[in-house]
Amino acid sequence: MKFVFGILIYLFINNFFLLKGDTECYHVTDDTNKYKTKETLRLVQYNVEWLFIDYYSQMDCPGNGCTWKTEADAQTHLNYVSQVVNDLKPDIINFCEIEGCDELKMLNDQLNNEYIPYLKKGTDTATGQNVGFLTKFDPLISLYRSEEKVEYPIPGSKCGNTTATGSTGVSKHYITEFLFGETFIAFIGAHLLAIPLDPGRCVQREAQAQVLQNVIASYIEKGYEVIMLGDFNDYDAEIKDINANQPTSRVLDILKGQDGSKKGAYNLTNVAYRIQVEERFSDWWDSDNNCDTSSKADYSMIDHVLVTQKINEKIANVFIYHGYQEYCGKWNSDHYPVVIDFSNI
Repeated sequence: MKFVFGILIYLFINNFFLLKGDTECYHVTDDTNKYKTKETLRLVQYNVEWLFIDYYSQMDCPGNGCTWKTEADAQTHLNYVSQVVNDLKPDIINFCEIEGCDELKMLNDQLNNEYIPYLKKGTDTATGQNVGFLTKFDPLISLYRSEEKVEYPIPGSKCGNTTATGSTGVSKHYITEFLFGETFIAFIGAHLLAIPLDPGRCVQREAQAQVLQNVIASYIEKGYEVIMLGDFNDYDAEIKDINANQPTSRVLDILKGQDGSKKGAYNLTNVAYRIQVEERFSDWWDSDNNCDTSSKADYSMIDHVLVTQKINEKIANVFIYHGYQEYCGKWNSDHYPVVIDFSNI
């Protein structure tokens, strides 16, 4: 009897920690909570800057490896993020730099559990960052990933002088599908490799874009519309940001279908063209370490939402939420949310 009781206690404790450490929530479990045609729908893209509450030892976060040095700091940051989400009241919000489902659920708890969390764990074990979303209705299919890898530099790369070669996949992304009215939509969230103008990162990021282009093209061939969103860590040469930052890579051109191995197979539009140029900034980086946030020089737009034409026609408004200030020691993210309002979708 004591032996059986001991086994039960062991299984309970073991399962408790397995549940707590489970960073994924990618299965669609409710077939009834599907989208119904609405007059309006709000979609948000938001890099929430190291939204980690569970300790991630490999990065020492919360700790000296990331922005938030203690668990109390990380909790304060989560409180600020939840206030932003509450202000925006999205129907779907995509997050970059979130640790896992635990954090999504904690955030949802502060939002009166209005949302369903979804996250497919990536392969960036160095940072432990992932991409996930909160939604008021379930997608059609469980989240999945492309495990394809592409050799870099890809043909025609003009990233600059680098000896970087190899192959790469997209470590932080997910793919799923929604049905909006009668429109089937491929919904793809991604966070690409950082440092926009570094030649070595540039060639890898172009290869990541090629992986995603292959996914997009396959959906276009099946007659789907597409929403591709995330932190692409790069500039759009066509839709210039507040500082007219010019990319060295072809990442945005590849994702939009204007370059890459499947050039011309489809065409995606960057919804940022609807935003006034002086408002086109989604990221603050204190590049000169002087904490001077009065200068616009450290602002750029590296968070993007790309859509097919049929989706673009349903857009009523696009803006970047600049509802908080960036400064050294701030509790909000170093990114701003990109907000898209749809009508009759």
